[in-house]
Amino acid sequence: MGRADLVTGAVLFALSVAVVAGAWNMDRLEARRIHPLSAPGFTPGLLGLALGVASVLLIVQAVRRGGATGWSGAFDRESWFSPATLRLFGALALCLIYALGLIGRMPYWLATSLFVASFIAVFEWNEGGSRWVRLAWAIGIGFGIGLIVSYVFSELFLVRLP
Repeated sequence: MGRADLVTGAVLFALSVAVVAGAWNMDRLEARRIHPLSAPGFTPGLLGLALGVASVLLIVQAVRRGGATGWSGAFDRESWFSPATLRLFGALALCLIYALGLIGRMPYWLATSLFVASFIAVFEWNEGGSRWVRLAWAIGIGFGIGLIVSYVFSELFLVRLP
C-alpha cells in the first residue's frame, strides 16, 4: 500500500502543479476592473494548491510506511492484471473517453449523463442483486446528475458549458 500511495502522491502532485500553472496563466481580467478574488483562475488555483498539499502529505505518509522500498514486485504480471489495477485502468479509460471523446461533440448534459451512467454501470455490474435494476439506477442517476450539473453551472453560476 505504501508503494501505491507513493506513486499516487507523485501523480497527484504533478497534476496539482499543472493546475496551479494553468490557473496562474488564466486571464485575470484587470482591463475590465474585475476584483482579483473573482478572476477565473482563483478557485482552480486554490484547489490545485490544496491538491498539492494533500499529495505531499500522502507522499510523506508513504515514505514513513516504507513505500520507497520494495519495488522488486512492482512490475510483475500479477500486479498489472490484478482486479484493482484493471479497475484503475477502466476508470482512466472512461475519464479519457468523457474528456476527449464526448465533451464538445454533444451537449454537455448528455455527455455528463452518459459518463456518470456508464461509470456507475461498469463499476456496479458485478455487485449483488438484479443487474437490470442496477442498470436502471445507473441511467437514472446519470441523467439526473447530468441535468442538475448543467442547470447549476449554466443558470446559477452563469458559466457557459461546452
